[in-house]
Amino acid sequence: MSVARVTEITASSKVSFQDALEKGLERANKTLKNVKGAWVQEQTVEVEDGRISAYRVNMKVTFVLTD
Repeated sequence: MSVARVTEITASSKVSFQDALEKGLERANKTLKNVKGAWVQEQTVEVEDGRISAYRVNMKVTFVLTD
């Protein structure tokens, strides 16, 4: 039997939503063990002078707890 936990992460990128997602998961893997999935809860953008300056994703990351 395994037990999982979910934690919420926000990541941003100046390139794209995909890049923000990858950066967030890369960072999560440095701290959390056994990351098994992520659910993108929200995508937003920052705007400066009428143009997109950053892409932001809020995600819930699932990881399996170990003994």
